[in-house]
Amino acid sequence: MKKITALMCAALMTLALLLPCGALADQLYFLDTDTREITESELWGWDRESLSFLFNEIFARHGFTFDAGGKFYNWFNMQPWYQSIAKVDDQMAYNRTTKLEWKNYETIRRVIRQMEAVGWPYRRSGQSTLKSWIDFQPPGNWSLTGFRYVSVRSNKNLAVYSAPGKNAWRGANGKAQMSTNGAVWAAGWDSGWLLVFYEVNKGGLRVGYVNGSELGDRGDVWEQLTFSRTPVRVTAGCTLTDDPLQQVNDITYLQPGATVTYLTTMTNQNGYTWDYVETTVNGKQARGFVPSGCLDISWTDEPEEGAYGLK
Repeated sequence: MKKITALMCAALMTLALLLPCGALADQLYFLDTDTREITESELWGWDRESLSFLFNEIFARHGFTFDAGGKFYNWFNMQPWYQSIAKVDDQMAYNRTTKLEWKNYETIRRVIRQMEAVGWPYRRSGQSTLKSWIDFQPPGNWSLTGFRYVSVRSNKNLAVYSAPGKNAWRGANGKAQMSTNGAVWAAGWDSGWLLVFYEVNKGGLRVGYVNGSELGDRGDVWEQLTFSRTPVRVTAGCTLTDDPLQQVNDITYLQPGATVTYLTTMTNQNGYTWDYVETTVNGKQARGFVPSGCLDISWTDEPEEGAYGLK
């Protein structure tokens, strides 16, 4: 049996076992949009990014299935109250919403458009007193959202790259590798490569990709990752890392004004938010994490799967 170290299971707490499901859910919802009519004035107390979480929470409560790899998938799949329904039955999630929830959904969308028009902060920063979805990090979170412990074939040492491809940048001076005899956490597949994280010898962890053809089997991972892949500008200089837990592995430094490709957003067990991006390092494709607040990602958030407009 594989050993899961203290680092890997530090976030596996027992709160979910001590509280009734209903009580736990009430604590973790952003807003009680299922039981009361929310007001525009209270929504203006949030940053704009959070409002996209608020309306997606309405559908998540009814089992809406989010695309693997997206920030809503990462977030809601770690909530103890969330249970997705079959992908082909997503319409069921819309049909299950009440008139009250639809009214609240329309209110949220209306305020989002108003916020966009006046340039309301997309994500809270600095000394802002705005509420944010980031404040709702639940207890018992995995080490990194979007990943889960998986079982794969043992006795393999696999080369790990920062992006899916053998020509991508590779950590540990080009020698990064993962043993399948230890704990392996995976998020899903991208072009035949499995996105994983694992503990490294010097402490911390490394996030990267292993070649599926070298893995030997798919284990129990079937998710196909769907990233945003949106060009964004670096607004504050920051270090790109493949370790969004302790940040012990630096890839490169991103200068203000540089353009990178935004992929998704994740949070770690300490409650810190990281944006996962793609760039080039010494001519090689490289993916890694930058702390929240380094990027201009203030584009319009549309509901996933075209939910907006359904009645």
